[in-house]
Amino acid sequence: MPTPAPKSQHVLVLNCGSSSLKFAIIDANTGHEIISGLAERLGAATPSVKYKYKGDKTLIDLAPEQAHAEAINTLVTLIKDHKLDEQLIAVGHRVVHGGEHFTKSVLINDQVIESITQAATLAPLHGHANLLGISSAQDSFKGLPQIAVFDTAFHQTMDKVAYLYALPYNLYTEFGVRRYGFHGTSHFYVAGQTAKLLNQPIEKSNFISAHLGNGCSVCAIKNGKSVDTSMGLTPLEGLVMGTRSGDIDPGLFNFLTTQLDYSAQQIDDLLNQKSGLLGISELSNDCRTIEEAAMAGNQQAALALEMFCYRLSKQIASYMVPLQRLDALIFTGGIGENSDIIRKKVITQLGFLGMECDTQANLDARFGQQGVISTEQSRIKAVVMPTNEEWVIALDSANIVKEL
Repeated sequence: MPTPAPKSQHVLVLNCGSSSLKFAIIDANTGHEIISGLAERLGAATPSVKYKYKGDKTLIDLAPEQAHAEAINTLVTLIKDHKLDEQLIAVGHRVVHGGEHFTKSVLINDQVIESITQAATLAPLHGHANLLGISSAQDSFKGLPQIAVFDTAFHQTMDKVAYLYALPYNLYTEFGVRRYGFHGTSHFYVAGQTAKLLNQPIEKSNFISAHLGNGCSVCAIKNGKSVDTSMGLTPLEGLVMGTRSGDIDPGLFNFLTTQLDYSAQQIDDLLNQKSGLLGISELSNDCRTIEEAAMAGNQQAALALEMFCYRLSKQIASYMVPLQRLDALIFTGGIGENSDIIRKKVITQLGFLGMECDTQANLDARFGQQGVISTEQSRIKAVVMPTNEEWVIALDSANIVKEL
C-alpha cells in the first residue's frame, strides 16, 4: 500500500523592511521555495516587485509611491494567479525586535501586537515596518493564522552579566535598556545544521557563529543556547558592518554635537548609513567591490577589509571566556558564505586557538556550499554553513499551526 502524501505545509514568509518586502512560499517539510521575491523602493518614485517561480524571473513595476499594503495586494494576486493560495496554512512574519516579551515564536493576536508595538520603540525603523507587514497581511489573508518569529528570541537565554549595560539600573527596569541581540534565527539555524554536519548533539555543542552580511553579528552558543552576542539594544552595536560603525566611544556623541553641531538624527544617520566598510573605504558597502579594489591596490579598501577582519577576530576570541571550550567557528551570511578572503584572514588571526585554514576547502566552500574549511590538524574546526532564516520561520509557523 503506497505511503500517503504528507499534508501541505506551505507557509508564506514575509520579511517587511522600511522600504522593502521580501517574501517566499516555503514547504516547511523540506525548506523548498515554491515562489520567492522582493518588493523594493516602496513609497518611492519607482517601486517594483520581482519574483522567481519555477525557474522564471519576472519584474512588475508598481505605481509611484505605492507602499507595503499595495505590494502585499500585488503578492496576493500573484499567489492566486498561480493557484498557490489553496495550500497555504499560515503567514510567518520576521519580527526584528521582541524585547523581553518573547522567548519563542507565537501566534499573533491583539496582545502580541501590543507587545511588538512597545518593543518597536527600541528599533523604530524595523519595528514599525514589521507592524505594517502584519496589518497588511491580516487584511489580505483573512482566516490564515499569522505567526511572529523574532530575531531576538534566541538570545533570551543570555544571563544578566552578558545583557546588562553598566548604566543606572532603573534604565533597564523602567525602560528596557539592555542588550537584546539580533540575527537569532540565523544563529539558531546554522548551529543546528553544524551539529548535524559534525555528527554531535546540539545540546553538547559549543559554537561561535559569525553572521556576516551588510549587518554582522557574532553569537557565543554554549550547549546549543545563546550566552552572548555582539549586537545590543539595537543592531548598531558590535562589529564593523556594511554601513554601520559597530562599537564606538560614546563620547563621540558629545564631540559631534558640541564641536560639529550635529543633530541626533544626523548622528544616527552617520553611524547607521555612512560608516562601516563604506565609511572607511569611501567606495562601497559591498564586500565584493571592496575586495576587488583592495586587490587592485586601493589602500583604503584594503584598510576597510583589515579593520573588518581585525574587529571580527577580536570579538570571536573574546567569546572563549563564556564558552571555555569551542567545537567550531561557523561562517554564514552573504559575506561569511562567499568571501574566502575574509574567512582565511580571520582563521589566520585566530591561529593561536589551534585553528588552521585548508586553502582548497575554503575556496570550494562558496556560493551556497557548506563544509569544513579547517585542516585535519586544527584543534578547532571552521565551518561554512549557509543560513536559511526563511525555513526556520516556515517551520516554526507550521509547528504552531499543528497545536491550534
